[in-house]
Amino acid sequence: MEFLDSHLHVSNDRVSADGSRGRCDGCKCVYGETALFDGRVYCRNCMSQNFPENKTAKFEPTDAKFKCPGKKCDADQMNILSESNELLNIEKQENVVKNVNIICCANFQCWKANNNSNNTVTDEDKTRTSCLDKLKETTTEFSIKTTTTTKMRQMPSDVFILVIPYFVKESYLQSGDGSSQILATIKASDNYYAENAAYALVNGKLHIFGGNSYGTKIARLDDCTLNELTVRLNEERNHNHAALSIENEEKALICFGYSGVNLKTCEIFDGSTTVSTFASNWTHKYGGLGLYKNQPTSVGCDNEKHQKAETLSASGWTSLPDHPKRISGHSLVGLENQSMLLIGGWDWGNGGVSQSDIWQLKDEKWNKIGELLQPAYSGSAIYIGRSIYYFGHYSKAIERLDFTETEELQSVSKIGNQQGNYNYPVLFQTVSNYCI
Repeated sequence: MEFLDSHLHVSNDRVSADGSRGRCDGCKCVYGETALFDGRVYCRNCMSQNFPENKTAKFEPTDAKFKCPGKKCDADQMNILSESNELLNIEKQENVVKNVNIICCANFQCWKANNNSNNTVTDEDKTRTSCLDKLKETTTEFSIKTTTTTKMRQMPSDVFILVIPYFVKESYLQSGDGSSQILATIKASDNYYAENAAYALVNGKLHIFGGNSYGTKIARLDDCTLNELTVRLNEERNHNHAALSIENEEKALICFGYSGVNLKTCEIFDGSTTVSTFASNWTHKYGGLGLYKNQPTSVGCDNEKHQKAETLSASGWTSLPDHPKRISGHSLVGLENQSMLLIGGWDWGNGGVSQSDIWQLKDEKWNKIGELLQPAYSGSAIYIGRSIYYFGHYSKAIERLDFTETEELQSVSKIGNQQGNYNYPVLFQTVSNYCI
């Protein structure tokens, strides 16, 4: 039986204590609900995989304890509540927050507990300052009806990024402040499993799509292993394609690629099935995908060497202002202010020279807002807190772009080097000891 994994996955920096049934014995992650089966604790995902015939597993709220990771308040030792828990009815916890992955423990829908033996909320509990209440006094916004969130500052020293290059055995864990780079052990069916694959998060899990080893494959990172799923992409996407998390990371959009011809087609993966959606108007080989005004967007093309930008809405792809250069091989990153950055790439109006430019599309206008320290192309970027971490291919440079709270570019610094010329490495934010 498939148990739908619709309950919150909690990263380790938000966990104060595992409790007796908080951490899954399969994937080693903490979830909002778990089941006890055969003396072990399982999340819904691992239960479905390990015991597909079981129909009786009972999932109950975790007894793990949680804290505010951003130190925006002193909240700690907090409980998570589920829809089945009557404590949701207390006045100060009027909003049920599910399937929302924001940076603070407000999404735990909790109160600051004093561990009452009868599991009730006292008057004292109600007068304490919860993390949720603290957040209401700041500029942080979130909603259970929309996916609009505001990132909180996450210090680079607290950031750790798993990097999976095309040689899977050379995967490593990079710290955000550049103080460490440690070899990580990732298992896959072959060493080239991630070569030219696109990647995105779906329901909190890292997925990779297509690539040289198998153009229709979809694989999920479970613990430290890339497990190939039975569901396939609808089309062969061997290279040059892109993927993007959409709809609050509940789905992934996969577009473009090469399969004898350069593709314009797109499809959507929801964790179990793939369905085709609108094809783009232009080819976007090495054009990437990013969010502009919360809509998937692509820019430029390697083979047609055009400047075209277009965005996908519920009615199809529509044109955006052309980029000032005939560009490809860049990285696209959406910001919370609804703008989108274009980082690095090749300038085909200048012989395909590698670029260091950082461009911003905002209010339908392109503006150059800064430069990388080294020209770069075919790299990967990830936005964490108020910093973008860019991993260059030929340059090998790992650069951090720091932004102000209003998302103005503040500084660019080099925090390390990749150990090889890894193009489009897979990036995944995780914890400091992941798979080492």
